[in-house]
Amino acid sequence: MMEIRQWLDRLTFSPKSIAPLVVFRILFGIMMLLSTIRFINKGWVEELYVEPSYFFTYLGFDWVRPFDATGMYMLFGILITCCVFITVGFLYRFSATLFFLCFTYIELIDKTNYLNHYYFISLVGFLLIFLPANKYFSLDTYFKLTSKKKHTPAWTVHIIMFQLAVVYVFAGIAKLNYHWLFEAQPLTNWLKHQTDLPLIGPLMNYEFTAYLFSWGGAAFDLSIPFLLMHNKLRLPGYILVVLFHGLTAAMFPIGVFPFVMIISTLIFFPESFHEKIIRSLHILFNVKNEQEISSTPAKKKNKKNIQASLIALYVAVQMLVPIRYLFYDGDLFWTEQGYRFSWRVMLIEKVGYAQFYIHDPASDNKKLINTRTYLTPQQEKMMATQPDMILQFAHHLRDTYKDTIITENNGAQIRISDPKITAEIYVSLFNKGSRLFINSDVNLSKIQRGFHAKDWVLKNED
Repeated sequence: MMEIRQWLDRLTFSPKSIAPLVVFRILFGIMMLLSTIRFINKGWVEELYVEPSYFFTYLGFDWVRPFDATGMYMLFGILITCCVFITVGFLYRFSATLFFLCFTYIELIDKTNYLNHYYFISLVGFLLIFLPANKYFSLDTYFKLTSKKKHTPAWTVHIIMFQLAVVYVFAGIAKLNYHWLFEAQPLTNWLKHQTDLPLIGPLMNYEFTAYLFSWGGAAFDLSIPFLLMHNKLRLPGYILVVLFHGLTAAMFPIGVFPFVMIISTLIFFPESFHEKIIRSLHILFNVKNEQEISSTPAKKKNKKNIQASLIALYVAVQMLVPIRYLFYDGDLFWTEQGYRFSWRVMLIEKVGYAQFYIHDPASDNKKLINTRTYLTPQQEKMMATQPDMILQFAHHLRDTYKDTIITENNGAQIRISDPKITAEIYVSLFNKGSRLFINSDVNLSKIQRGFHAKDWVLKNED
């Protein structure tokens, strides 16, 4: 037990070169800057946050709302400024905090836009708040806003490594399922559309290619953190990272995620590698080599214990959140209960068709609601396959039509004081044919939102 405690103490508090943390700060800041500019240039601010009239907020975050067009562009302008300041290490702690708050706020506006790499960026942004990544080669040290340090507690570097390992390992574990390994789904369906790729395009016509990619992808995700941590295997492991993510970037429209992972995994390289990068930057920008002017004071035992407890809490949360789906019955890919925030990257092909009805409580006559009146095509597509969004939209319809007059198909006008909302939804999983997704007789307006099991979702009989 004593040996384990000593090992954990070395893993957490032993001094390490701060260079990996500094290089990570610079590369992350540059990547986020380019990503934010790209987001604006693509017109996605207007498309995703200004034009829609309704947004699927996360449970407990219904208070999060988009600003008007001017406000949203100002928010993205703040993000750009924060990225620049993080890169150069200016007002770093404030900039990292503001970056995390702004980026996470944007992602909480509409769960339609959820992507695993957005979640990863939010987590890294949160971690950066507490990491001394500005203690070297930064404007904060240049202007003497903080002391210079060439060393940092080991946990400040290892926590980034841990977060990256979580992404890969849980993504690999998620691939250990029947659909991925023994049906090569969804890659069997997707690769048929990649025949125009240079060199490897003709291979996409063969079934074995999908199985090769499926098994290879699972093996890559499960092994890559351990390859990167091994001195002799690190370089070939990183080459695999570049090849794997480069290939996925060429084949699929997954945004900046591959490039974020390529630059982030550099933190696994030895301290000497990062110190060479910083020395090169000193020469490039004609900056004198910096000297550490203050040693790291020994932490008091109580402070170390508190710090260790907080680190352990963060680690525990990151380990438990991806497996919360185990508390729900049914096929995860069908119900998607516990699917988000579990690092399930490109594992599912699911298409739905949804029709919502409002009922006259007296006669139970129903009237079809035009969902396009309220939702964008992308929102409609995502909502049709995800139970929590189906329920959320039904509640929105209930609130919209409460105490209103509707015209039935026969021309009769009826005042609806307490609307009954039902839905008829058909879903296809892995292109295997459409099946009724939810109980079409259930009054969705009476079901409470929450994390409880959604027993009104029908079982997948496949």
